[in-house]
Amino acid sequence: MTHSNSPACGKDSLRVQRLGRVEYEPVWRAMQQFTDDRTEATPDEVWLVEHPRVFTQGQAGKAEHILAPGDIPVVQVDRGGQVTFHGPGQVVAYVLVDIRRRGISVRDLVTRIEEAIIRVLDHHGVIGERVRGAPGIYVHGAKIAALGLRIRRGCSFHGLAFNVDMDLEPFSRINPCGFEGLAVTQLVSFKAVRVRDIENLIAGELAAQLGYATVDWLPGTGMVKDE
Repeated sequence: MTHSNSPACGKDSLRVQRLGRVEYEPVWRAMQQFTDDRTEATPDEVWLVEHPRVFTQGQAGKAEHILAPGDIPVVQVDRGGQVTFHGPGQVVAYVLVDIRRRGISVRDLVTRIEEAIIRVLDHHGVIGERVRGAPGIYVHGAKIAALGLRIRRGCSFHGLAFNVDMDLEPFSRINPCGFEGLAVTQLVSFKAVRVRDIENLIAGELAAQLGYATVDWLPGTGMVKDE
């Protein structure tokens, strides 16, 4: 990933990197390093990525929610929440934001990320809803996007996972987000879409919800794999 502590982009620009399809763990470690290395001048970033098939288990995750992982690896991570699935066709947006600098609380951050997802769905005529006590966004009672965050020194990492056009079968191998029998859905079930277009919309809506005036798309990182 490309990043620096230069404030050249200004506090009103959100830097966005498109990483392509890459393994989960190297990106997770890079998020940790970015957060540890950042200073008060480091611009905020969003990293857009697809991962090969993997289950990730949050800090409070309970083993009984992983039912039958089979050949899909399970990675214990440092975000909040329970177990979820990542795979090709799901847009993952890692939100690397100094929330103290922006003057927002963790609850505000969650609400704004959820609102960004709702607005992306609205672009396609799909109504997204919140469910009390169950972070994420739902369509007709089925979960279409999950959230999991970590805050360190007033800065966020991890983020959201938005189901766009993917194989949903692996969700049946877990209790998604710790809820037994939770139905899961994806945007392509309601509207023909492209992953790249959804990435663009997510970046724009996150920037708007978090109060940035512009999106600064960074050049390729070298992590992107040709399809």
